Amino acid sequence: MSQSLFTTAQFDLPHVTEGDKLHRLLSAALKSRVGNSSQIRQSVTPAYWNSSYFGLDQVKIFQDSTGEEQQQILYQCSNALLEEAYFVEKAGVGYMAKMVMLAETTEERMLYGLFAADEATHLAQIRPFLGDRDPVVTRDRFLELLAEIVEMEDKSVLVFVIQVVLEGWGLSHYRHLANDCCDRELTQMFRGFLDAEARHHSTGVTLCDRHPITPQSQSAIVETLTSFLQMVQVGPQRVVQAIGQVKGDLSRPQQIKIFQELDTETHSGTRLQLLRSLLRSDPTHSIINHLESQGSFTPFPPEKCIF
Repeated sequence: MSQSLFTTAQFDLPHVTEGDKLHRLLSAALKSRVGNSSQIRQSVTPAYWNSSYFGLDQVKIFQDSTGEEQQQILYQCSNALLEEAYFVEKAGVGYMAKMVMLAETTEERMLYGLFAADEATHLAQIRPFLGDRDPVVTRDRFLELLAEIVEMEDKSVLVFVIQVVLEGWGLSHYRHLANDCCDRELTQMFRGFLDAEARHHSTGVTLCDRHPITPQSQSAIVETLTSFLQMVQVGPQRVVQAIGQVKGDLSRPQQIKIFQELDTETHSGTRLQLLRSLLRSDPTHSIINHLESQGSFTPFPPEKCIF
């Protein structure tokens, strides 16, 4: 992913080595927030969530796999969740810095300065759980969309999509990750994110209430959310991909069967209704109505989840 294309998210922004003076300065600055945990690096990343969290306990091809294959699939699924959180928080640092520049009052600028520190702290806390590597490339469709969103110039679109919808979604997502995680330290980390995420979300709601969304901004929001909601409509793609990575290429009938066993329509339907509930900062309901009219809150059946 080109740094010139995504100058705010900068997923490919490199890290300095641990011996670099800048790294030591950052560690000292973070110490009061995260202690020394950011220095702990694990050589092997375990599977932090069990098979039932991903619905794999209902999938026959997983149950029929060897113990080693099952662990590899769980590792792939867990790693995808951790990398997503890492890239989301990395993009969040850039996004909050951008919003510092777009602030219209001193208090708003101060808030976004504090929010940038939240995101930097979260990023530092996640890194040790990724083992001895720092991801700098992603081809994940959601993350690529996120990178495109944070480059937008329309502040109303940025606040509504990022803080009202995605940070609201993130609150629920991190809560579920914490509740079902098998690792005590990682559970505590995700629970520790919740207060900050709630502040980010509520600030977005407040700003949207104060500044009515123009028709032009509404159109951009609908277009952006259409793309995002479609990624939810198509079900747990990463779980199916993880199975394919370990078991080899899956045929179309095999993929359909897996989506059926994962109960993809219920899985997606629950998430789509949560996202719909987050659109309460759309007082005219024009955004909701438009998305509903094109079926964006309707989950896809298994046969439509195959690409």
